[in-house]
Amino acid sequence: MTYHPKSDFMRVMIERGYLADCTDYQALDEALVKGVVPAYIGYDATAASLHVGHLLNIMMLRWLQKTGHKPITLMGGGTTKVGDPSFRAEERPLLTPEKIDENIAGMKQVFARYLDYSDAPNGAIMLNNAEWLDNLNYLEFLRDIGRHFSVNRMLSFESVKSRLDREQSLSFLEFNYMILQAYDFLELNRRYGCLLQMGGSDQWGNIVNGIDLTRRVLDHEIYGLTSPLLTTSDGKKMGKSAGGAVWLNGAMLSPYEFWQFWRNTTDADVGRFLKLYTELPLDECTRLGALQGSEINGAKIILANAVTALLHGEDAAAAAEATAREVFEKGGVGDDLPTLTLNVADVADGITVAQLFVRSGLAASGKDAKRLIQEGGARLNDEIVLDAGHKIHAADLVDPLKLTAGKKRHALVTLD
Repeated sequence: MTYHPKSDFMRVMIERGYLADCTDYQALDEALVKGVVPAYIGYDATAASLHVGHLLNIMMLRWLQKTGHKPITLMGGGTTKVGDPSFRAEERPLLTPEKIDENIAGMKQVFARYLDYSDAPNGAIMLNNAEWLDNLNYLEFLRDIGRHFSVNRMLSFESVKSRLDREQSLSFLEFNYMILQAYDFLELNRRYGCLLQMGGSDQWGNIVNGIDLTRRVLDHEIYGLTSPLLTTSDGKKMGKSAGGAVWLNGAMLSPYEFWQFWRNTTDADVGRFLKLYTELPLDECTRLGALQGSEINGAKIILANAVTALLHGEDAAAAAEATAREVFEKGGVGDDLPTLTLNVADVADGITVAQLFVRSGLAASGKDAKRLIQEGGARLNDEIVLDAGHKIHAADLVDPLKLTAGKKRHALVTLD
């Protein structure tokens, strides 16, 4: 990246590693210098919570606001009814309107931690594209908007091409998604003066379509900016753990488990993740990321504390660190460990150790639990588990049981 930005926002995007591509660096940079730029990122309501994979773009919105500009969080109440086919092997399951609204309510809780939705000139606003998509007249939409789209060009986008040769074909419903997303950008520009859409680099085609449509219909210049699709240094998709998605809602993943995810960052990723997921000064991120040997573990704790404090608060970060010290350094149980609470009916005939590992979230399936036990990676009260079929009864749960998977993942089992 040889461009030297004048605006604080573009400087942060470049220096901290958020920027993959931009439709017009110089024009966007100049717009950012002139005044408050409204910018949006869209989020389809496909789950009850956002996950760590969304966190990079949430941090971009946070930096946008911190540098004086206006974030728009666009909830996809309308587009979720269609489903984004970009780089997906198969069609998304369709959700009911009630489920979509329920998911949006869960996602809203997270945004409020990162953005200020006040009446300030750069106060964030949350919108739902169902507001303009639900009541579209199909024939009018085809005539006024559809005529601006070339099917030949739409077929040329990698996100579409990747589905055309697959057994699971691209439905006409999904093919419409990119038109609807482009229309979102047009409406946001018309209604709110939105000048910028941001997203992961897999959204490039959709973003460019929105810019082109807005130029054709309104003759307005707007911009697109994408972030890199992150993988960890060992090639894994960012945001996945052994237990599944790393959710941002505390009800779906405890602050302790969230803290642990960051504490377990591989050495090579620490510096990069400090720049992307915390607000620590750049020099400090670089210094911490360069530490070697046992010293890098201190940097990982700083990373885990900083990221957890942003989402769950300083107290939750401190409690998670204290629990980790109790469990790892002193061999104790810790107050903040994720807990599986059983009732008497659950253990009436006994419950196998393998089932406990699955139900506590330490194993993804019975097969996964059995493999963990066979490989000697499962412990019960710090003793290696040898028999996956060993049963636990009510009498064994007078005191909480501590389950351990590998060296770093723990859970408690109690009886209600």
